[in-house]
Amino acid sequence: MSEVILKVENINKQYRLGTVGTGTLSHDLNRFWHKIRGKEDPYLKVGTVNDRSKKASSDYVWALRDINFEVKRGEILGIIGKNGAGKSTLLKILSRVTAPTTGSIKTKGRIASLLEVGTGMHPELTGRENIYLNGAILGMTKAEIASKLEEIVDFSGCEMYIDTPVKRYSSGMRVRLGFAVAAFLEPDILVVDEVLAVGDAEFQKKAIGKMQDISNTTGRTVLFVSHNMAAVKQLCTRGIVLENGLVNYEGDIEKAIREYISNDSQNNNAGSIPLGNVKRKYTSDTYIDSVCIKNKLDSNFIRTGDPIEFEFIISGNKYLSSDNIRLDFRIDDLTGNNLIWMTSYGRKLKSNSNINKVSFHIPKFPLVYGSYSCTVYLEYKRMTLDWILNAFTFNVMKSESDHNEYIINTEQAKFLIDYNVTTS
Repeated sequence: MSEVILKVENINKQYRLGTVGTGTLSHDLNRFWHKIRGKEDPYLKVGTVNDRSKKASSDYVWALRDINFEVKRGEILGIIGKNGAGKSTLLKILSRVTAPTTGSIKTKGRIASLLEVGTGMHPELTGRENIYLNGAILGMTKAEIASKLEEIVDFSGCEMYIDTPVKRYSSGMRVRLGFAVAAFLEPDILVVDEVLAVGDAEFQKKAIGKMQDISNTTGRTVLFVSHNMAAVKQLCTRGIVLENGLVNYEGDIEKAIREYISNDSQNNNAGSIPLGNVKRKYTSDTYIDSVCIKNKLDSNFIRTGDPIEFEFIISGNKYLSSDNIRLDFRIDDLTGNNLIWMTSYGRKLKSNSNINKVSFHIPKFPLVYGSYSCTVYLEYKRMTLDWILNAFTFNVMKSESDHNEYIINTEQAKFLIDYNVTTS
């Protein structure tokens, strides 16, 4: 069995909401009275759930609750979840930036963290001086840092500015240098939090390759947080899904991504799905009200090779009788790759009423077992009326027989799909 290099036991983190301060005198006296009697802090027993979308019912909130997991040497662990789920708080605790309210962390070796742009860098020092500073913080000698200096500068791509103060770097350059320092100074555990999103595509590819190399060739451990599911799937071997400060799932990375996508969607079942109150990028008097998924099974799953129909209800009092209104519908995989794109372009809505239907009928559904996300877009003469990203998700189950002819890849999908459009 591989050696456990990081063990997290019963981690809880509580924050006080509202104005930052030391608290009231009565709270401090109450804490002191409990402390001298050897009792637990009474204010750790209260607190609301960490759901940023709801109004707080207490002055305290649990950012993390009952977090337990282990990470083995050489493993790349992906930590995913919605904004505010507790991912960054967990990494800050693991990096010793902040302390947990309760619980313990056991590690073996050095931890290097890249939690946000410019973490650990002094803006008045040059890039070269910051490399030595970060190395010293990690406990390395000047000679050890000097032996890695050329590789760090080359990887970062900032050689021209290496003797320029970091305060004059762009955010992307800071990320490049910061990641190069953290990766090449050979920590036992590398902690990376979403910062790669700031870098350009070329650097993201280099960084992911470097993290894979760190894990595969040197046996070092990586903790990776990102909202880019394609990068998470490519890089990580195991995943943890956080939701409202709790571990919602721990295990296989593909199942973790599926769980995250499923929880993040408004509804992942077939049947009638209301879209009237979901968040959308644009608002107008004419909008996509709901979608009904009609399938052969009459259940929450679609089966590969079966006929399926997506029926959209459009509500509004303008544009619906025009030839220039169109509905676009796309299906993406869990990593955001567009697999199927359909449009009602060229089909006039028949009725002049305030409610109309657009149906996309697929005689043989081509996608294989898994979960998929859907985005819908409504346009009138190049004017966006409605646009809902990740409006809903649905599941595809394995067919009774092996329909290999229906298995299509990302590049072929939007060209091979056969569908019919009807309007009313």
